[in-house]
Amino acid sequence: MINSEISEIKKQFKHENCSITKVSGCYVDGEKTVKTKFTETFLLMPEEETFKYFEIFKKTLSGRVGRNLINMEFPLEAEFEGGTQAFLMKLRDSQLKDEELLDEFYNKVIENYDYTGNYLILLLYAVYDIPGKTNDNILMDDASDEVYSYILCSICPVNLSKPGLSYYDDTNQFHKRIQDWVVNMPINGFLFPAFNDRSTDIHSILYYSKDTEGLQSNFVDQLFGCRLPLSAGVQKESFQAIIQETLGDECEYDLVKNIHEKLNEIIEDHKVKEIAEPLTLDKTEVKNLFTECGVEEEKLQEFDSNYEKITGDNGSLIATNVINTKTFEVKTPDVVIKVNPERTDLVETKVVDGRRCLVIEISDQVEINGILVKPSC
Repeated sequence: MINSEISEIKKQFKHENCSITKVSGCYVDGEKTVKTKFTETFLLMPEEETFKYFEIFKKTLSGRVGRNLINMEFPLEAEFEGGTQAFLMKLRDSQLKDEELLDEFYNKVIENYDYTGNYLILLLYAVYDIPGKTNDNILMDDASDEVYSYILCSICPVNLSKPGLSYYDDTNQFHKRIQDWVVNMPINGFLFPAFNDRSTDIHSILYYSKDTEGLQSNFVDQLFGCRLPLSAGVQKESFQAIIQETLGDECEYDLVKNIHEKLNEIIEDHKVKEIAEPLTLDKTEVKNLFTECGVEEEKLQEFDSNYEKITGDNGSLIATNVINTKTFEVKTPDVVIKVNPERTDLVETKVVDGRRCLVIEISDQVEINGILVKPSC
């Protein structure tokens, strides 16, 4: 799913557009014991409560695609009878009316979800009448030819409110606040089926994780049977390792700077073209990038095996995950220099009086700890 498709679903989470019919929940304590369960008709709930649910559902579809929101495809075996995708299809088609199916789902989550503390498993079922679109992307509410029915799951920590003093109207006094259990914003969740190309895609799922590094791989494997891509942080570390492994002793400042500059150009070009999908780099594209930046053919002889060794089977890297597009950082044990990526030409390496130095071109405006100073040279 791309950002516009995710936004289209999020727009359903308000009263004027609401397509949610049922909401089910299961409250689990820190001992993995079910405390309570419920299923309710959403629009019959008190309005002030529905607004809180809307916030939770929107949060489950928030963040950056490729970091917090991860598109995954089911393996073929998951769609056979008894497979993970087949089970989710049954759950969706039940419209959350089958208590046995709900209990089976809750038990799967409780058994495989790694979390210390209380949490609430929320499930919604919704039916969205997909409006048609004109050639200039204007929605036509009266021109629908498909209905998208889906479930959205949100897993929310439930924590005790902080202790403190509260004002009580009846006594006109301040007393110790009564602590209660509060449902927080979700830290994990999923949307099934995916809404790809503004249509139902039963072969894919959109997974949400607030923590871009703690993706709950066992939970994903057991509940969905899908293979998680490398996390954003691991992708960045892998790209750095590929550069170091490829260049070896010739991992020099100018060459690494060229790679970062060229990759920034590719990312910017991707933005200008307004391509909705995240820019991904496979083994061939990374190798071509290195070649364009001046890496010698001799250094690339072992590239393929090194790349596969470092990235494993999940070999694709999202470009915005592997470099910082907002700053170019140069670090020594005692000095950190941060540069606008478009002005990396201001920093270069030189030998001065026999010493290796980083040389920074400066303008008339120089600040030291917020104080405007006049350059002494």
